This record gives sequence, C-alpha cells and structure tokens, in this order.
Amino acid sequence: MKKEDDHIHDTSDSCCSTQKPQPRPKSSLRIYLPAIISFAMLVMGLFFDGFEMGFFKGWIRLVWFLLAYFPVGLPVLREAWERIAKGDFFTEFLLMSIATLGAFVLGEYPEGVAVMVFYSIGELFQHDAVKKARTNIQALLDARPREALVFRNDNFVNVPSETVRIGERIQVRTGEKIPLDGVLLSEKASLNTAAITGESRPDAVYRGDQLYAGSINLDGVIEMRATKAFKDSSIARILDMVQNATARKSKTELFIRKFARVYTPIVVYLALALTLLPYFFVDDYVFRDWLYRALIFLVISCPCALVISIPLGYFGGLGAASRNGILFKGASFLDTITKVNTVVMDKTGTVTKGIFKIKKIVVAQKNLSETDFMRYLIAMEEQSTHPIAQAILEYKKENDRFKATEVVEIAGKGLKGKVDNKGILVGNKGLMADNGIEVPPETDGIVETMVMVAIDQEFAGYVVIADELKADAHQAIQQIRQAGISQIGMLSGDKDSITQKTADELGIDWAKGGLLPEDKLDEVERLKSRPNTVVAYIGDGINDAPVLALSDVGMAMGGLGSDVAIETADVVIQTDQPSRISRAIRIGRSTRRVVWQNIGLAFGVKALVLILGAGGLATMWEAVFADVGVALLAILNAVRLQRMNWD
Repeated sequence: MKKEDDHIHDTSDSCCSTQKPQPRPKSSLRIYLPAIISFAMLVMGLFFDGFEMGFFKGWIRLVWFLLAYFPVGLPVLREAWERIAKGDFFTEFLLMSIATLGAFVLGEYPEGVAVMVFYSIGELFQHDAVKKARTNIQALLDARPREALVFRNDNFVNVPSETVRIGERIQVRTGEKIPLDGVLLSEKASLNTAAITGESRPDAVYRGDQLYAGSINLDGVIEMRATKAFKDSSIARILDMVQNATARKSKTELFIRKFARVYTPIVVYLALALTLLPYFFVDDYVFRDWLYRALIFLVISCPCALVISIPLGYFGGLGAASRNGILFKGASFLDTITKVNTVVMDKTGTVTKGIFKIKKIVVAQKNLSETDFMRYLIAMEEQSTHPIAQAILEYKKENDRFKATEVVEIAGKGLKGKVDNKGILVGNKGLMADNGIEVPPETDGIVETMVMVAIDQEFAGYVVIADELKADAHQAIQQIRQAGISQIGMLSGDKDSITQKTADELGIDWAKGGLLPEDKLDEVERLKSRPNTVVAYIGDGINDAPVLALSDVGMAMGGLGSDVAIETADVVIQTDQPSRISRAIRIGRSTRRVVWQNIGLAFGVKALVLILGAGGLATMWEAVFADVGVALLAILNAVRLQRMNWD
C-alpha cells in the first residue's frame, strides 16, 4: 500500500474512495455525516425490528431502510455507473452495488444498509489517511522572502524579490532574510543558514563570501549584490526539488483494488453461472429459486469483513505508533517501512542535539588555572559578534572580573587585545601562525571547532566547541542494526571531517559531509538506483525536505525539526529521539503481520461461506454472522497491537 496517500496525489483516485473531487475542501463533519446518518438509522431500524414495533412494517420499513441506504449508497452507485460508462465494468463499486441492491430484492434491508455502511466507514479511514499524508509546503513558501530592499535611483526601495535583477545592490536589516543568492559587500555578517545547510550554528561570513537566499541576518545592517535571479535562488531550488521528488515517488495501488480486479469478475460470473447453469443439470429447475440463491451468494461475497479488517489492523498500528511518539501519515507507510534495508540520516538535529557547547578545555601553561584561562578567553569573546562566542560565554561565572581593551578583530582569524594588562590572542591556527606562536602537535587531530588562546606571545591553551550527541544516539544505531538493516549512512551539511568523526563514533557504515540539499538528493537517488534497495531517510531541516520527499520512507525529527521537514516527511518522530527509528520499523512489521492475519482470516471464512451459499446450505443470516464474526476477530487481533511492547 505504498504512497496511495502520496503528498500531492489526488484522493479521488483511491480504490475505495466514494468522495468525488471537490472545488473546495469539505469540512470533516460533512465528509463523515452521510456515514453517521446511515449508521444511526440502521441502528434504529434494527431496534424497531428487534422489538417488533407495530408501525415498522411494509412500505414504512422499506422506506426507512432506503433512506438509511441512500447517504452511503448513492455515491457508490454513481461511481459504479460512471466506471461502467468508461468501460470499467468489474470494480468493487459494481460488486457492492449488486450485492446491496440484491439484499433489498431479497427483503434483507438491514443487511443491504449494513454492508454499505461498513464499506463506507472503511473508505473514510482511507480518505482520512490520504488527507493527512498530503504535503503542506506552505512553510517552505513562507521561507522565501517576498520583498527586497534594492538600491535604485540613489535610494534603497522595497520591491518584489522576483523583480530584482542580477548585479543589483541589496540592503538586509537585522532579523531579515536574504532575499536572493549573492555575495556580501559589507565587511562581515553573522547569518543563520539553517534553511540551507540545516546547521543550527550561526555562520560568520566576510566580504566576497557567498550568501544564500533564506538565510537570516543576525547582526547589523549589511549590503550584498545579487548573483542569481529569484527563481534560481537556493530556497526556490529546494521547493522545486521537493515538488519534483514527490512527483517521482512510485504509486502502488491499494491491496483491495488489486484484489477487486480479480475477485469481482469471478464473483459476478459465478453468481450468473449459479443462476443459469443449473437449468441444464437440474430436473426441477425454478429460475426464481436459483436467482434467490445467486443473490445470497452475492451478498455473502461482499468484502465487508475484508474492508473492515484491513484498516482496523493498520489503524491499530497507527495508534500504537502514536502512543510511542511516532506519527505515520498514512497506513501505506507502515507497510513500506517493513521493506527498508538502508537507513540514511542527517547529523545535526537527528543524532546530535544541534546545540554547540564547550566540549573540552585544555590549559597549556603550568601556572595558569582553568578558571583564569577561561576568564581571559571570556573577556575577549565578550567583545566579539562571532557565533562561536555565544557558546563560550555560556561558561561565564558571576565573579568574572577581567575586561578586555584595545580589541581588534582580524577577519577570518580571531581577536587581538589586552586583558589585565596582558596581550591576548584568541582565534584559530592561522592567527597563532601569523604571530609566530607555536601550536602543540596534538591539535592537528582535532576536527571540531577549536578556539586557541595565547597570553603575552605564549600559547596558553585551547577550547573545543562541538555539538553533543543525543543521549540515545548509540542505542539508536545498535537497535537499527538489530532490526535487520544492512546499511546505515550519514549525509550532512556540516564539515566532512566532523561528519566522519561522528559517524565513526556511532559505528555508522559510511558518511559524507559538506553537502548542499541537491548533493544529498543525488546521493539518495544513487542509492535508490541500486536493485532491491529501499531507503529510509531521517532529517530535521528545510534542507532535508527534498530528500525526505524522494526517499521511500522519509522520517523527520518532530520535536525540533523545521515545519517543512515535518510536513514533507512520511513519518514524524515526535519525541526527537533517534532510538524511535528502529521502533517505527518494528511497529510496522507487527502491523503487517496482524493485517495479513486478518486478511487470511477474512478470505478463509468468506471462502467457506461462499461454498456453503452456492450449495444452498447458508442463509442470509449465516452470511451476516460470518461477517460479524470475522470483523470481531479482526478487531481483537488489531487490539493486540495496542498492548505490544517494542522495547
């Protein structure tokens, strides 16, 4: 049942759908109202029958059940007629129409209504799953800046972003989004590039550096020059990739449609044969009697129990997943996740917290305490607008007494100034080298962000700034392997060296870093091109949206993830815990087992009663009992999913 509830797919094509495409979406009440009315009238009719109400006889009884039948029956009858008009005769709509009308011909009005009501309820389950699975990419559209402050006629004026020409000068104020791709004209800027790279750490960029549309200016007014048109900007490309990747998803028809294509003509022809063939073999052939038997056969053949048992199993799985903090956006994804053999994940926000903190403090001078070392560093970083400074300042103590003076920022390298009448250098290896300060060889193997400190031209130590792994990250990888996944990979927008280190630490098979959204998309497309490869991708940022849409199963971290990733994904991990990935796979497998048990039960009982009905050994009420019994067993089987433990 893969992707019938696809994101941009029309629900009217669902095999079970009785809803016609509407110019405007219906409210939930209007969609469910026909089934509610029919069900209420059916229950009341059965009550009147059970207590043998004197008025409830003859034409009044017939009209009552006809009125109960019409709300759910007319859409099916209309669909059957339209399919026949198009040359598509043997559909489940035709079978339901003949069977339920046959019940009315036989005088079994409640059965005719009940079968159609249960059928329609099953359709509504599918309709609801499709509706929830549709992609809402409005959040991504909102991420595209609609206006730009452009320098025209000796003044900066607001114009629609679509009208900005390549080469024009643009001003971006604090808190505003970069409207188009371009290069920085100002001396420096601090940007939140999470929309493009998926990395929560702000980036410091300098004159001449590339800027991407959708990034947010964090500090001061900056100027830039547009290098690409609005339609070619980073955000616009991501939107296009989401749409195209979704369109490329394969559409697999629902099981019941495949089943109906074979089952329906067989049943119809068998009923016809049951009516006519006995004429040649039975001496006392009476057409009315054999027609009556054929109609019973058709009523028995209604796939009522099957229609109930399938969604019951899947919705039992959906409920169990929800209680475990996992949201499946449709029953089909419970099926598809059982076939996954390759898991690919983003790094930041997926297996790491996305919060950068001091990971390690190393003091190189013997007479310098860690506390004083950090005071020198903090005093300097207080004068900085660099994003890394925020992580360092979190270490600040209430009694920090040092103040920095004569602070000068050296673009791309760090800070130079005085603290407590001592010359202080704070920055990277390049700053140390420029000032002739020897750096310990041990720093060569550190791949994380490193801030070095020199005091009075002597190397004093360094701090390592890094993202933290989530508490259950190691457990998550182990459990994914235990679930039988053969390949685990990592794709990240972070530096390749950091990505490789994280992958090694977690025991991930392979990793690639420094990737833009289109690079991730290419990697997943390459994986999917391999025979028998079913890919699940786990991410949390806007930059992951195209890959989430393209992968066989897209899983988003819902706690901290972007709205676009959550809306694009097929599965949302609401608890933000990567250990839930393997649990989602196990829940999918348990659900699939229950569903196939229900299908086998429904087919087995149905086949038995059909044989008895063809031989005249089963009455209408026995058929009803068989349907109700199978439905009850299916319910009990589905309830087991609510009590299972997947730890």
